[in-house]
Amino acid sequence: MLYGIIPTLQPAHFGRVYAAYGGMFIVLSMLWGWSIDGTRLDRYDAMGALLCLGGMIVMMYAPRT
Repeated sequence: MLYGIIPTLQPAHFGRVYAAYGGMFIVLSMLWGWSIDGTRLDRYDAMGALLCLGGMIVMMYAPRT
């Protein structure tokens, strides 16, 4: 239950915090699979993870008007 409540307590916009968490979760899970489980990433795995990370960066750090 705390897993869903804690992000709502952050001072930043909840959607952005959750998107950043999701982007990092995807990238870290791919790295986990590669380093711990020995699953080789193909280029589509790497491109997808980078797209998620790039989207997270845009959502979190884009200038707001």
